[in-house]
Amino acid sequence: MEKVKLALPTEAQIAWQNLELGMFFHFGMNTFCDQEWGEGTDSPELFNPKEFDARQWVKLAKDAGFKYVILTAKHHDGFCLWPTKTTDYSVKSSPWKDGKGDVVREVADACKEEDMHFGIYVSPWDRHEPCYQDKEAYDDFYCEQLNELMTQYGPMMEVWFDGAGSEGRVYDWDRMIGIIKKHQPNAMIFNMGQPTIRWVGNEEGLAPYPCWNTESAAKISMFSDDKVDWLPGTPDWLPAECDVPIRKLHWFWHPNDEDSLRTLDELMHIYYNSVGHGTNLLLNVSPDDRGLIPDIDAKRLLEFSSELKSRFSNSLGSTFGQGQKLELTLENETSIDHIILMEDISFGERVRKFELEALVDEEWVSIGEGSAIGHKYIKQTNGIKTRRLKLTITESVETPMIKEFTCYRSEKK
Repeated sequence: MEKVKLALPTEAQIAWQNLELGMFFHFGMNTFCDQEWGEGTDSPELFNPKEFDARQWVKLAKDAGFKYVILTAKHHDGFCLWPTKTTDYSVKSSPWKDGKGDVVREVADACKEEDMHFGIYVSPWDRHEPCYQDKEAYDDFYCEQLNELMTQYGPMMEVWFDGAGSEGRVYDWDRMIGIIKKHQPNAMIFNMGQPTIRWVGNEEGLAPYPCWNTESAAKISMFSDDKVDWLPGTPDWLPAECDVPIRKLHWFWHPNDEDSLRTLDELMHIYYNSVGHGTNLLLNVSPDDRGLIPDIDAKRLLEFSSELKSRFSNSLGSTFGQGQKLELTLENETSIDHIILMEDISFGERVRKFELEALVDEEWVSIGEGSAIGHKYIKQTNGIKTRRLKLTITESVETPMIKEFTCYRSEKK
């Protein structure tokens, strides 16, 4: 057995990975302009979500089984969803609530009420701000925005930095990351500066397999093959997050876009290839120009939640342990259709190769093999009938530490 120095996660990283499901809320000026990337020239007068209800958003996320939400506090157009002191291009210049509204505050408060973790997306690229062309001036400007967000809205689970539009741009990441570490030391930092989590590299919500937690590089955006230049001191343990919109065509709400809503089967495919490959899934659901999640999207989310419960609520048996072999014996011979494996990642990723077997007609039959287990590995088994299952670790670094070996039978609807 090979013995090496393994990368280990922090307690904050483990807590984040245990959440597994996050919901993205893309909302802002684009919502009112039928566009994805505004140029920063749209009038604040257009922003007026007359039925705005952050509690509807967050309660829906919770009811659907999601554990954290991330709000686009500022997208590339530079329009700020909080009454920042840094610019007039914000909600304070809009007719919404007579310029006294604060979207970030209301979403943060709703998360607190619903016991949901809260995070923000704050675009480094700013197409509205005139000083963006002056590197030092903009770094001051952006750091002040970060400081406002990190100090005024309570605990943050995640700060999401989008690299789009910033290809080739060098920001004062030392200073920016310092603000986050000072005020939100437990917040995950997404993909830029000195990240603690990384982008999976696509916007389809799909992680490759294996998807190791120790990748040392990530793409900066969809629009370049360039890798992100991370600061020295970026941790070796760097789990991935898969972001994907529930409507295939867009991140922001658009009228007459309902036909692009992903089917339940498509969402399940995404789940198996994100959470089932050990990553977190960040599913985007866009509030409309009323300030509400559309009924059709809400219905699909609850269908997704119901399907997950039907497949993963009926545990037939579970075990855990350390070493190269682990057996799971059920009370009765029965049909199983899912197996979940989890390593105790507090000890790092130790498994390198494994095989799953089932005892069928008194003979051990291979039902799957793989490499990475990490936080979670989900195997579909097509209803194999058995009473005994066996996990054999055929290659590892140090003693394998299996936190969970569980099998399920889906509940019939």
